[in-house]
Amino acid sequence: MSATKEDVEKFLDGNPAFAQGYFNKKLTPGALSVMAGIPESKVDFGMLQELSQIEEGQILFDLIKEMQENVNMEKVVFKILKRIVALIQADRCSLFMYRERNGIAELATRLFNITTESELDDCVVHPDHEIVFPLDLGVVGNVAQTKKHINLKDANESSHFSSFVDDLTEYKTRNILASPIMNGEDVVAVIMALNKTTGPHFTTEDEDLFLKYLRIASLNLKIYHLLSALIFRGRNSYIERQFHKALYTVRAYLNCDRYSVGLLDMTKEKEFFDIWPVLMGDQPPYAGPVTPDGREVIFYKVIDYILHGKEDIKVIAGDVQVSGTFSFTLCLPMMQSEPLDDSGWTIKNVLSMPIVNMMEEIVGVATFYNRKDGKPFDQQDEELMEAMTNFLGWSHLNTDTNDRMKMMENRKDIAQDMVLYHVKCRDDEIQTILVKTCSKILEPCDCEEDEFLQILKKELPGPKKFEIYEFGFSDFDCTELELVMCGIQMYYEVGVVKKFQVPQEVLVRFLFSISKGYRKITYHNWRHGFNVGQTMFTLLTTGNLKRYYTDLEVMAMITSAFLHDIDHRGTNNLYQVKSGNPLAKLHGSSVLERHHLEFSKFLLADESLNIYQNLNRRQNEHAIHLLDIAIIATDLQLYFKKRTMFQKIVDLSKTYEDEKKWVDWMSLETTRKEIVLAMMMTACDLSAITKPWEVQSKVALFEAAEFWEQGDLEREVLEKQPITMMDRNCAGQLPKLQCGFIDFVCTFIYKEFSRFHPAIQPMYDGLLNNRKEWKAKQEEYEAKQAILEAQSGQSGGYIALFGLDSDTSRLSGSIESPSTRYEQRIIMFL
Repeated sequence: MSATKEDVEKFLDGNPAFAQGYFNKKLTPGALSVMAGIPESKVDFGMLQELSQIEEGQILFDLIKEMQENVNMEKVVFKILKRIVALIQADRCSLFMYRERNGIAELATRLFNITTESELDDCVVHPDHEIVFPLDLGVVGNVAQTKKHINLKDANESSHFSSFVDDLTEYKTRNILASPIMNGEDVVAVIMALNKTTGPHFTTEDEDLFLKYLRIASLNLKIYHLLSALIFRGRNSYIERQFHKALYTVRAYLNCDRYSVGLLDMTKEKEFFDIWPVLMGDQPPYAGPVTPDGREVIFYKVIDYILHGKEDIKVIAGDVQVSGTFSFTLCLPMMQSEPLDDSGWTIKNVLSMPIVNMMEEIVGVATFYNRKDGKPFDQQDEELMEAMTNFLGWSHLNTDTNDRMKMMENRKDIAQDMVLYHVKCRDDEIQTILVKTCSKILEPCDCEEDEFLQILKKELPGPKKFEIYEFGFSDFDCTELELVMCGIQMYYEVGVVKKFQVPQEVLVRFLFSISKGYRKITYHNWRHGFNVGQTMFTLLTTGNLKRYYTDLEVMAMITSAFLHDIDHRGTNNLYQVKSGNPLAKLHGSSVLERHHLEFSKFLLADESLNIYQNLNRRQNEHAIHLLDIAIIATDLQLYFKKRTMFQKIVDLSKTYEDEKKWVDWMSLETTRKEIVLAMMMTACDLSAITKPWEVQSKVALFEAAEFWEQGDLEREVLEKQPITMMDRNCAGQLPKLQCGFIDFVCTFIYKEFSRFHPAIQPMYDGLLNNRKEWKAKQEEYEAKQAILEAQSGQSGGYIALFGLDSDTSRLSGSIESPSTRYEQRIIMFL
């Protein structure tokens, strides 16, 4: 059986190395002389390569010339991609443009399915027929995310490949060659070639050729991206655009040759370096007119709009001092013999009026020149002009407001940068771990993930040293650094570090930064934040609540618990409102909780602290959603609204005889899981009330001391009498207040959780024991109080009972060594 021409071509195309060797071996000078029609003695083998280079150079020259002569991006890129399809023998090629809609990044088809036979109109995608890829979907999205080109020999073997476009177009994708188009560090577009037509897949040579021609497409797309940005800024950034729209609309009614707007400098006080030359006598003082509020009349910008001939906007920048006053309308006929410009234009009559903003400040002057009919401006022109200048004043105020907002945004960014500098974990702090376990000082960036893990394993305390799985955990024997290490340990215990590819250095920095983000105050400090995180960890593991939640949700819940009170000020929501704190003006409800939430998101926005950085978009959104719920749920005002809903869930759980069916059902009930999460946050936040008595009695004093400090502020700053709980003069009421708090707030939640999961019973038992202890202290105090009243006929109060001076008996803000005289004396009573 003889081979056909088609068989030979197919074999050679499929074996390029053999074809190259065969070509070099068989292409003799005699063969070249016959092909070129020249004598064999004059044959030069380098001539063939030279001809190929000339042909390629001509192609590149034509493409660049097309870019120079044509501003249509689609047309130029279409030609480039059509050429690429032919050169690398691809079946088709497409262009996906990067954009953001509602803050969400995505890729949309702009040129689709370009082949060697395609026409431009057939490949340009109408906005109504776009195919949109989120960045976490498909090979295109992955290329945009990683910002690296890719050559897939078998598309089905890639975990990123999505077949939804194939299903939509009834096409079969076998192999893919794709590359991002970058403008600096920003992705502009992604170009993708599909299915090698003359071989099983795209070769390395195809890849080099593909990237080579994409450099030209990249240049064109960069120019397009830059022009789009300039046009956008040009249309939205200049105040003259605002004025131009208004003036252009009414120009026909005014029927004049030209008009101009002069914008006044709004500076009321000069800088010291501008005053010094006047005081030194080197410069005469300003002697010109002033505005009613005392400003010198200096135009910082004049916008001159010409209506005759070709309409144009001419902006004259710089300081222009003028004479005259602008507190009245100027409507005068004028005769001028000398022209003002090369066009021969002269001023004949003028209509001028001040531009006043809504704050009654003169911000500029609008002037119209020369009615076209030669007559002076009349009363009707003045009335229209007055309405016009009012609108211009509003436009200026709007622009000025935008400028102020941008300035405030810049100040906010600077303030956030300062905060982040002081809160963010520094390299020397993270080295406190590395130095202890290494013979030499290592920079964090010098450690690979495995090496970093080995160092952490040696330094982490492990789950048993500080009993982090126990409901009765106490932080009294731990330093704040040890609490940070315990927090890191918890993430390893629940197995989320490896599963979600959390960079270990980032995890350490994150926990360090959280500890620094808590203020050094009496109670709502890092120790409280850690205790809430530890209780959440214990509820999930020891309490077996983890079975309802995914690993991602477990990570988000523990993270939320650690962050829940970050940057607490030591005062409650009501105090923020009463004192007029900016937080209360910024957040209408759950003031502090919303601040903690914003601060948490602020930390996670920094890449070096973002433990969610390797999650896909949907996972990240879900984690942030749980963060929102968890932190806002710590507002006790919301606790009473969700108690009934939680009780119904607990009651429902008792109707299931098969525990596995209940877990399977509950795991799919998103809303019910969120309600349980919210109640878990409350249980964690109040968990100090369930600790062993020797722990609870001391923690209660820290909490009471912080309340009394707020009461002092209310008395001194707000000049108001604080409520009993906040009044240090009523410190004797502490046992009674604790009993009331247990009865009306705490009992329900821990009783229901112990009913929901019997493994949580230790918390309820601890609560009941502490109530018994507080009740005994209450009865003891009341008995002694009754004796005092019987002896003196008046109440001496708890402070008088122990001979304490209420003005000097305040707990120190130090948490590491709680040993003040005031605390010691109350502990004696307890």
